[in-house]
Amino acid sequence: MKYLADIVTLEYNAELCTGCRRCVEVCPHQVFVIENKRAAITDRDRCMECGACALNCEAGAIMVDAGVGCATAIINSIIGGGEPSCGCDSGSGSCC
Repeated sequence: MKYLADIVTLEYNAELCTGCRRCVEVCPHQVFVIENKRAAITDRDRCMECGACALNCEAGAIMVDAGVGCATAIINSIIGGGEPSCGCDSGSGSCC
């Protein structure tokens, strides 16, 4: 599943990665793989900003603003019903 293109807050610093594989293990959408003994991002747009990768990265190589943005708005609208609203548009209250 992909969410909206180019809006995810996911940041990754390969230089800090120790290759522990935790991000690969905890990511529900397989955003990470191990290549050359370090994590690599397969597709940033698959990230749902749950924050599991960042919370489990002991090296501090991964940062993400969990529970914010359009991805969260879409998920919350699916769960709760109604139109998604993340407040990132020009005032109408709808999602990107």
